[in-house]
Amino acid sequence: GYSAYGQLPDVQFANCWAHVRRYWLKAKSKNGQIGVQYCDRLFHIERKIKHLSPEERVHIRQQKSKPIIDEFFDWIDRSPFFGKNAIAKAAEYTLSRKAALRVFLEDGNVAIDNNSAENAIRPNVNGRKNWLFSVSEAGAQANAICLSLAETAKANGIDFYQYLVKLLTELPNLPIHQQPEILHNYLPWSENIQASCAK
Repeated sequence: GYSAYGQLPDVQFANCWAHVRRYWLKAKSKNGQIGVQYCDRLFHIERKIKHLSPEERVHIRQQKSKPIIDEFFDWIDRSPFFGKNAIAKAAEYTLSRKAALRVFLEDGNVAIDNNSAENAIRPNVNGRKNWLFSVSEAGAQANAICLSLAETAKANGIDFYQYLVKLLTELPNLPIHQQPEILHNYLPWSENIQASCAK
């Protein structure tokens, strides 16, 4: 939902149902609880299908989640939520993201929420005061690259220290400028790295 992302070309947005749920939870009313219950029904389905393939997830989402979402949006449309109160904000937040909240129904690789992404950046957010003093723009960019490498390695079950050792000892001896495709063998999800650097 970050407004700057709206400037990116050719990007399809998938908004987060956990954020929607939080807005309805803040409403602290009977209608707020109804909104939370709709969200909880969706999350209940997701917990049951998380082990399935993307194709199987899409099939079940179309069958079970889509009718819940249609009913939820219809309920909001028919309800007289207006003003600046918490329930009106929850309704406006949900309806203004209608299309992006439906994206996960069409693609089994898209999660219902962005909790995993938020959990991945939390250490960076907690430590940002330590990184305020990168001295230069180049230093800040170097920090960003290193943090991205670390989180990508972690997400792929790679020991980051072993991964760095492998990169820094092997890549300088390879013709990566003449043959950049060599780098594919050094990405965290490659068979080479999975075999030598897995935790």
